[in-house]
Amino acid sequence: MVCFAGLDSSAKYLGRVLPTAEVVWARYVVAAVFALVASRALVKPSVLISKRPYLQSLRSLLLLGSTVANFLALRSLQLAETSTIAFLLPMFISLLAGPLLGERVGGPRLAAILVGFFGVVVAMRPGTAAFQPVALVAVAGVVCGAGYNISTRLLAGADSAATTFVWTQIAGVALLTPALPFVWVTPPSPWVWGVMAFMGVCAAAGHGLLIVAHHRAPAATLAPFNYTQLIWMILSGWFVFADVPPWATLFGAALVAGCGLFLILYERRGYPAKALGRKL
Repeated sequence: MVCFAGLDSSAKYLGRVLPTAEVVWARYVVAAVFALVASRALVKPSVLISKRPYLQSLRSLLLLGSTVANFLALRSLQLAETSTIAFLLPMFISLLAGPLLGERVGGPRLAAILVGFFGVVVAMRPGTAAFQPVALVAVAGVVCGAGYNISTRLLAGADSAATTFVWTQIAGVALLTPALPFVWVTPPSPWVWGVMAFMGVCAAAGHGLLIVAHHRAPAATLAPFNYTQLIWMILSGWFVFADVPPWATLFGAALVAGCGLFLILYERRGYPAKALGRKL
């Protein structure tokens, strides 16, 4: 979660001086190099072979969609606001568990999802001058993120962590590199180049650790740690951008986090609906 806070902070900073497509490309290229070295794919080419290449490709595309949406939102929203929207993740996973996994949502889970959505509404303050329509783009990114998380868990029993780690970067590099000449803006200073490299390392390290964690612990055990990201986001927003989140954002974040934690505890206690605990 600390790595992801570093990723988003870097992306928000770079979004002020570079096009979004270039920032996303830099995130993927640096992360791809990091992944190839860390997985030793150049020494062991078998790491590149997946038993479920179509699911790996879909997972990579979903992460690309989530990344693009998040980086676009970061250009206008505070880090605390984007992380609050990101807390909808377990709720979208619960909703997707029905059509994708054949699981019934159930009354308690549906109630928690609705309250969580209300929390995001409170945090984003629609109908006021503070509301930014780009928040809807961030929500779309969370939907992609939910699909990414479900596919990550499904792949844990098929491919090694190293294989999934390498495949994570494929869609971003393959789809964005051909478009780069049309959007490229030369970074104005060595500092900006350094932030681009730092962003890619944070991305690779964060997703690599997430993959390893899903291989070594149940998703329900890991899920509560997602909510620590708000702490790092608030601290980074204050330290780097001098952003102080309004009380409405903090109250909405508390509502969303509370609903997400309820869903996690609900699954842990062994109620009938168990998709979240198995598939997150």
